[in-house]
Formats: sequence, structure tokens, C-alpha cells
Amino acid sequence: MAGKGERMRTILGRLFVALVAFLATGLAARGEAATYQTKARNAILMDAESGAVFFEKKADDLIPPASMSKIVTLMLAFDLIRKGRLHEDDEFEISTFAWRHGGAPSGGSTMFAKPGERIRLGTLMEAVASISANDAAIAIAEGIAGSEEAFAEMLNKFARKIGLVKSHFANSTGLPDPKHRMTARELAEATRYMVRNFPRLYKLFAVREFTWNKIKQHNRNPLLGKFPGADGVKTGYTKAAGYSLVASAVRNGRRLIAVVTGLKSKRERAEEARKLLDWGFRQFRPVRLYRKGEEVTRARVWGGDKDFVPLVVDQDIVVLLSDAERKRAKLEARYFAPQMAPVRPGRKVGVLEVLVGTRTVARFPLLTGAAVSEDASMWGRALDTVKVWVFGS
Repeated sequence: MAGKGERMRTILGRLFVALVAFLATGLAARGEAATYQTKARNAILMDAESGAVFFEKKADDLIPPASMSKIVTLMLAFDLIRKGRLHEDDEFEISTFAWRHGGAPSGGSTMFAKPGERIRLGTLMEAVASISANDAAIAIAEGIAGSEEAFAEMLNKFARKIGLVKSHFANSTGLPDPKHRMTARELAEATRYMVRNFPRLYKLFAVREFTWNKIKQHNRNPLLGKFPGADGVKTGYTKAAGYSLVASAVRNGRRLIAVVTGLKSKRERAEEARKLLDWGFRQFRPVRLYRKGEEVTRARVWGGDKDFVPLVVDQDIVVLLSDAERKRAKLEARYFAPQMAPVRPGRKVGVLEVLVGTRTVARFPLLTGAAVSEDASMWGRALDTVKVWVFGS
């Protein structure tokens, strides 16, 4: 399709066999979807890989996002780190403004930093992700842009760049401002973008405890450690926003993102997020595709003592699919070919994708499953060139 030497193989038989047993149950999930209800003022349930939406309630209303908007604050920092314009070891100062408006005197979420302290960007990001520290968010904004106002302008440009067309930012924290607005859908889309583009830094949201100046605080996400597969993302609360949460969990290669807003208490927020994710995962049933080490396909080898190398998976492949998705699902193996000898086993050379229609819902690495030595013969390499030219991969 694209790229040098890339070939795509479509594997249908094994998935079709796995699907047959589930086709008769397709109506049950659709009936349940029509009756699902939530106490949340706004809500959405989205597949992180494909972007498919399984449930929504007033998901496009502009709402005060409170601290949930710090997801975008952190993503802007993540993006600058990826581009090499920032480093996690860079140090930013806690200004008097950051201390007064986001620190201990503010009465809000804080890491209890002191004015004048210089703190690593990586530490500040961890404080924002885990305990929603406003002083850390302001320090990041001032360190990057010089002021919160200038940082908000950067946030708005970044938001448009990643496809958030309705969101508008007035600060780095989500503290009350009539111009600071997002939608439940764009909170989910922002999270989806982060998971896909910054998987290493996304792990900051799963940090359970954070300590600064000898003050230990626990992650504010009520699902961490209590809901199977939960690993993020952000709580939010202001009087106007109510108790809100962007939550994400992954099971058997399938990640869901839930957003619930406008709830009356911390307990209700946790319950509604858990119920929405639980309902979402109930729409899926496991489909077993391959065992660890099992051959998925083969790639042609150039200049080796063998013509092909098996491509295998490094884990048992079990994917969650809804009843409706099973009817349209297929597998595609994408890999580079020909492989150049010598070939070492265990080298990642491609990806196995589970597609529903044109949308990828899960992906797994493909690795070389055997060693292939070089063919020292000039005639052997010449013959390989002819084979690749005539037969492709």
C-alpha cells in the first residue's frame, strides 16, 4: 500500500470461524443500548482505537470542563517534548502568581510547592496528571509561554490542530472562566489522541501517589485500582461543572473512554463512570484468534538460505468485539517485505490489525518467528531478486 516494500495480507478464514458462534446473539446488545441511562448531565462512551461511539448524552454541549481540561494542557507539553523543544529535566519556577492562584493559599488542588522553587517539568507533569495540581499546571504554562494568557492562546491553536473544533481555553487549569469550555465528545477525543500519540507519557495518569515537600497525596481518579483495566484519566470539579470524570480502561486489547459530567457527589461520579464502562465492556465478547508464538503469515526473505520467515504474535491474541462488529470484522497483517537476511527471531516487522469496516479496533505486533541465515551464493541472491520482482512478497 504505502512505503518501501510494504505489502498487506488479509487473513479471513480464522476470524470467520471464530465469529460464527456469535452471530445468533446480535440483537441482545442493541436492545440494551437503547435502554441505557445515566445520571450524568453529559456523557459519552468511545472506543479509543476506532473512535466509534457506543453511547452519548448531550455530548456536544459546551460545558465548563474544570480540571479535565488539564488533559490538553499536558498534551501540549507532551507535544513539545516529542518535538525536542522541551525536556522532562527542564526546570520551571513556581511564581508568586502560581503559588497564590494554584498553591496552598488557593484552597484548590495543589502540590504544595513554594514560591521560587524550581521543579523538573517531569515532576510538574506528574503532579498535574495524578493529583490535578493547579500550581504545577500554572508553572508549566508560564515556563512554556511566559504567562497563562499566552499559554491559553497556544492551547487554542493546539486544540484546532488535533481536531478539537469547539473547545476554547482561557487558562491552563480549568479554574472557572466563562470563556473556558469543552464538550464531552472533545474531552473523549482529546484523551483518544493522547493515548494514541503519547503512550509513554500517558502512564503519568496512573501514578497512584505523589509526594512533594513531605506531603503525600493520592491520585484523585476513583477507578484506579478498583475497576479492572482502569489506567486514567482526570477528575474535575467546580460548582458549575459538578463532579466530572474522564475515565479509560483497557481489556483484551480493547480500550474504552468514558466521560461523565455534572454529577452531585464524588461517589455518584465514580458510580456513573464505572457503570458506563461496565455497560460498554458488556457489549463485547472475547474472540480468540492466535496463541502466543503461532504463525499468522509469512514474509519473503531476500538473500537468505530460506525463502520465507514466519511472522508470529508475542502474546495470546484475544480481542473484544460486539455482536454487531463480529459480522463486519476482518484481520489484516501489515508488514515489510522482503526481509533482508540475516533475520533474527523476535524482531518486530509488522502489525496485526482487527478491523470493523474501515476502522481499526485493535492492533498487535508481528514478530519474526525464526532465524534465517544469509545465502553466501551470488546466484542465490540474484534468484531472490527475480522472485521478489515476479512474485512480490
